[in-house]
Amino acid sequence: MTRERDQRDHRGLTRALSAMTRILGTTPPRHPSDRSGSMHSSIVDCAIYVNGRRKPGKWDYAEALDMVRRDPGAFMWLGLHQPRADELEAIAETFGLHELPVEDALQGYQRPKIERYPAMTFAALRTTRYVGHGELTETSEVVETGHVMLFIGRDFVITVRHGAPSELKSLRADLESNPDQLAEGPWAVAHRIYDRIVDSYVATAAQIELDIDQLEDSVFATDRQGSIQRIYQFKRELVEFKRAVLPLQRPVADIAGGHIADVPVELKLYFRDVNDNLNRTVDQVTSFDDLLNSILQARLAQVTVDQNDDMRKIAAWAGIAAVWTAVAGIYGMNFEFMPELHWRYGYPAVLGISLVASIILYRQFRKSGWL
Repeated sequence: MTRERDQRDHRGLTRALSAMTRILGTTPPRHPSDRSGSMHSSIVDCAIYVNGRRKPGKWDYAEALDMVRRDPGAFMWLGLHQPRADELEAIAETFGLHELPVEDALQGYQRPKIERYPAMTFAALRTTRYVGHGELTETSEVVETGHVMLFIGRDFVITVRHGAPSELKSLRADLESNPDQLAEGPWAVAHRIYDRIVDSYVATAAQIELDIDQLEDSVFATDRQGSIQRIYQFKRELVEFKRAVLPLQRPVADIAGGHIADVPVELKLYFRDVNDNLNRTVDQVTSFDDLLNSILQARLAQVTVDQNDDMRKIAAWAGIAAVWTAVAGIYGMNFEFMPELHWRYGYPAVLGISLVASIILYRQFRKSGWL
């Protein structure tokens, strides 16, 4: 979560510089390697697929777009990772992307959604990754999130990634080994991305469930090691996970329900399976939230009971001490006519009576559970 805040601040500065550039009417200089895929570019991969098979060679995205538009059976996949404003604006100009989703893709931090534009569909998803830890503490990071944005056109798909838990290289390799599915076009890529992200939700939810079981055991253990701070930190991490999972229900349901006209009929069936997995994960997350609330309430009740026990112990010892205080107070008044003052055994007798009274009180408090 801290890493996300740092990246958000960096992107805010980038947007401010871009806005200032537009106001002044100047264009920031572009590095000559901006479109070549070198280390200075955000382009991870640019590929052309013809009938589901990758066309060999390295491609400039403008040349690739021109080629696929001349071949009805071809489409291109351009992959970007945390692009700069000037670079994404150049790509948007080449592909004719609408400025609103381009701005969303630059910001990176978007609620999961899907929007239809005249020449393309824009989709935003949040990725998740479980962060392993030996022991859950007050500062443990449980879930790390990232973002993937998709620009899906008739003959192209552009993926824009933000954050570490959004790697697509292995997904691209899996897809390229299945030409029949890739032959469905850009929406085949979109389906596999949705499927991969929802699968990551399922895996993360399974790990979170184990953490909740461990947290529950620690709260109800004899030594009661589950602190309220640990439970609250875990709830914060669960909220981060919910922000990724719950809002995705509506977009996936729209695709599976046929509300997005460009999706091939065959792929809609596969999206239904993605929707089922997502709904199961949503049910899990909802139950996790309820269970954590119950654990937190139980821990608060335990704290209240412990405080009451402490107060009863303090009151019991104060009652025992009151016997000695009362006796000392009476004798401290220094009256002359007190029979015990001139009795040889008066002093030992008073001490003995006070001691016996303290023992009787102690036994009664022990019997009642106050000590």
